[in-house]
Amino acid sequence: MKMLKTIILIGLTVSGLWAGPERWEKDISRLEESARKNPPPKGGLLFVGSSSIRLWDLKSAFPERNVINCGFGGSEVEDSVYYADRLVIPHEPRIVFLYAGDNDIGGGKSAERVVADYRRFVKTIHTALPQTQIVFLPIKPSLARWEKWPEMNEANQTIKKLSEENPLLHFLDTARPSLAKGGKPDPALFQKDGLHLNAKGYAVWNKVVRDWLATLKDVAPPSGE
Repeated sequence: MKMLKTIILIGLTVSGLWAGPERWEKDISRLEESARKNPPPKGGLLFVGSSSIRLWDLKSAFPERNVINCGFGGSEVEDSVYYADRLVIPHEPRIVFLYAGDNDIGGGKSAERVVADYRRFVKTIHTALPQTQIVFLPIKPSLARWEKWPEMNEANQTIKKLSEENPLLHFLDTARPSLAKGGKPDPALFQKDGLHLNAKGYAVWNKVVRDWLATLKDVAPPSGE
């Protein structure tokens, strides 16, 4: 029976019908292997989530800090929950930055589901690492998914409220600076697909994160910055 289940799982994965977190197994294994070869110091800043994290050149953006990029594929919040014990917890980060929810709502999930999964993510991290700070980077307003923005913004605002109620949770507004004067996404910040950020878009995110980090005494960069 166990063998049969394994064969079915492999078949579903190959055919693309399996939509669970297991579909990212290869990506997760690559990240684990990279960490084994070059173990990052404990207590760093860990970024996890979907391709907006994976494509972010964190080393160049924050050269003076110990940053770990654990972004993978077109992942959703539940995927980061599922792999937290392999991607996040072993590194014992001082701060975890999460960007997810974009693909969730883009794929038809509700704001309520995103918030529920975020709560699960927080519980998972804080059960193992009770003093770790968690930063939610809000779902970005994009050209490609502009029709989904009301639902996305609902999730953002609910998570923002949650963050205001817990000193270990934070909400950094990287979404509002991505809007042009007319209130719609600024095309200058996106790649041709209208979904992923370009260098100018990441420059906006870099500034928001850098300004926030500068306010934290317990994550001061090495002397000489």
